[in-house]
Amino acid sequence: MGGRIAQPHGLAAPSLDDLPGGLRRAHAAFVAFLRVECGLARASVEAYSWDLLLLLSDLARTGRDDLRGLSGRDASTHLARLKTERHMAGSSVIRHLASIRVFFRWAVANGLCGKDPAEYLERPTRWKKLPDFMNVGQIKALLEAAATPTAATPLAGAIAMRDVAMLELMYASGLRASEVCGVSTSDLVESTGFIRVIGKGSKQRLVPMGAPARRALDEYLVEGRPVLLKPDGRDKGKLLLAQTGRPLSRVVVWQIVKRAAARAGLKDIHPHTLRHSFATHLLSGGADLRVVQELLGHADIATTQIYTHVDAGRLRSIHRQHHPRA
Repeated sequence: MGGRIAQPHGLAAPSLDDLPGGLRRAHAAFVAFLRVECGLARASVEAYSWDLLLLLSDLARTGRDDLRGLSGRDASTHLARLKTERHMAGSSVIRHLASIRVFFRWAVANGLCGKDPAEYLERPTRWKKLPDFMNVGQIKALLEAAATPTAATPLAGAIAMRDVAMLELMYASGLRASEVCGVSTSDLVESTGFIRVIGKGSKQRLVPMGAPARRALDEYLVEGRPVLLKPDGRDKGKLLLAQTGRPLSRVVVWQIVKRAAARAGLKDIHPHTLRHSFATHLLSGGADLRVVQELLGHADIATTQIYTHVDAGRLRSIHRQHHPRA
């Protein structure tokens, strides 16, 4: 497949002949793999070929002549260009991402690339909408609603303490629902006020908890968790327990958040809203973007950058305060 390839979306196609030798050979080898070893239909091979040509042309623009040393940032920059320069629709970017994921897995398996640059990329569907977040007053209302027991019983009191501890932890440390479910009692580093978190890709990070979260956790550990704990070890050492004494599931986390939100009169609140609020409030307070990236456990800073768009008012204020011609 030499020369130019027909562009499915009607844009001017980049040329295979313009690729450096290493990238051109990678393209040819992958297309041959799809055609010969995978036995894909001609239309499918051409679609993959076009997606790969777009990717490799972008890499060539940055001076690369092979796939060594590629990072998640290279892949996310390429996806961003599809939207900003080629005005590709979100659905098309999703399909394109699926194609380059296949290519990168093949490249790693064949020794052309050290690690998969697309392994931790977020699905582009998440770019369609800026993240929802709560203000400080709404966070307070959510916590107050969760703190009120539904009945005057030890079990109801324990559940309320657990719910507050969970919500405080998710907001104070920016945890995903799956992460808060996975926290063990041994993950609390009480001497330093940090918590050990296992995130996506089994990557471990240490995140500070904050004084209110630590107080809520202390109360839960002393008074609430013993009520929920069963003697048969079904808790598996996890921090947050369901009524049954088993570790919380993501479904139960969702139910806890929705129940507290309903009692507080808040709409469209879900577990990830707490994580969005954590990031937004940190950036609003002047935190460095890379620090927030580390705290959130994002593999690529491009994923974190979406939070910089939700606080335009603060940016305008800083500009007015510091720019001589503002």
